[in-house]
Amino acid sequence: MSEADSRADAQGAERQPAALRYLFFAEAWERFSFYGMKALLVFYMTKRFAFGDEQAYAVYGSYTALVYATPVLGGMLADRVLGFRKAVVLGAVLMALGHFAMTVERVDVFYLALGLLICGNGFFKPNISSIVGRLYRPDDPRRDAGFSIFYMGINLGAGLAGIVCGNLGERFGWHWGFGVAGLGMLVGLGVFLRAQPLLAGLAEPPDRDKLAARRFGLSREAWIYVGVFAAVLLAWRLVEQTKLVGVLLSVFGGVVLLGLVIMLARMESKLERERLYAALFLTLVSVVFWAFFEQAGTSMNLFTDRNVNRSVFGVSIPASVFQSVNPAFILLLAPPLTTLWLLLGRRGREPSSTLKFALGILQLGLGFGALYFGALTSQKTGIVPLPWLLLGYLLHTMGELCLSPVGLSLMTKLSPVKTTGLMMGVWFLSTAFAQYAASMIAAFTGVSGEGKALHALPAARDTVMVYGTVFGNIAVVALVVGVLVALSAPFVRRWMHGVR
Repeated sequence: MSEADSRADAQGAERQPAALRYLFFAEAWERFSFYGMKALLVFYMTKRFAFGDEQAYAVYGSYTALVYATPVLGGMLADRVLGFRKAVVLGAVLMALGHFAMTVERVDVFYLALGLLICGNGFFKPNISSIVGRLYRPDDPRRDAGFSIFYMGINLGAGLAGIVCGNLGERFGWHWGFGVAGLGMLVGLGVFLRAQPLLAGLAEPPDRDKLAARRFGLSREAWIYVGVFAAVLLAWRLVEQTKLVGVLLSVFGGVVLLGLVIMLARMESKLERERLYAALFLTLVSVVFWAFFEQAGTSMNLFTDRNVNRSVFGVSIPASVFQSVNPAFILLLAPPLTTLWLLLGRRGREPSSTLKFALGILQLGLGFGALYFGALTSQKTGIVPLPWLLLGYLLHTMGELCLSPVGLSLMTKLSPVKTTGLMMGVWFLSTAFAQYAASMIAAFTGVSGEGKALHALPAARDTVMVYGTVFGNIAVVALVVGVLVALSAPFVRRWMHGVR
């Protein structure tokens, strides 16, 4: 019996492993730091460095694309050589350094900070989730509940991030917001280290001798750290050269696509081949969803700052604080929605995964429709009442809850055992594409030129329909795609051969 099995049996059928609460808080603090910085990022570029909207969107898109691309490499290194514990600690240290570097208000240091955050996230994000998975044996009935608890920590941290970091950054100075994000990361690291006695070797390197083996005077572990240093420098330069990131994503995506075509052509099993068709179709749908959804950090953020009435009971709320609305809605809506799916499932009426994807995109489209009508009815003043923004976020969150929890699970269910790792990589790569595409879509809302002072921006009544028109177009496209996905559901279900 393995250590994980012994632990599961000792805890009983209902009680969760003791280490889970530490991992819960470690992830919550890491997400607090990540989303706290992310909430301020576009404002920091446009207000502190006077970046034009399009330049700020491009840097933001390159940063978020690389953030979602690096976990593929970070996960592989941890799984095969470094071990999850060392990878998480390395990622946390890099991210803390990145947040603290953001407090130095210089453009060159700013780009270096983004490089540190990109590489740090690549090591931290995939591997702490892997550790949670190792707390349970495959058939442990507590696994799903454990991951649900863990993901609640993500939204708890994200929900607090905008409120705390946003207020501090916009009201008292950027260094306060970024500094608190850095402190949050250090707290998360401390909590993770406290959990080590409870993990009982579950996060250690797979082969200590292999890790310690020396080549050219350095151990394999030391060479990994040298490689990480080089990766930070590379990410630093890439995030400055935003167009190059797009080129690299396109080339890499083309190579992966070619590999998938060859793999599908060689597959002898019709069942496996058609399940992969379904997986690739849903991956493509998710790219459309996230490219629109991620307007929250760019165009919707600046729209909130410039064209939304943010006064509540006479107090003006910083725009970055509204980045906490989505995770707050997730915490409120996830339990009842999960209950609804269970009730429908017992009656045999739960929507298929494809139909859930369609519902997600349709609700996303309705959310952008709400933002469009809010802008359309506010053209005289240019100031949109706050309820329109909150309605948009509510509908976006409901859409996310229909689509996001299903995605990763489906990739593992639909992929043949030998290609599961590849398809997980494809899923993360598709998310990176979506982040970059989101910045390109946001560029259509650009209303300021590079170096233009904030007070020189066009009046609110002149910009409200710049945002509104783009949001309206997104709404139309999302609704059309949602209908098409819904119509395709019966065909995709046949491809899935019983997988739900």
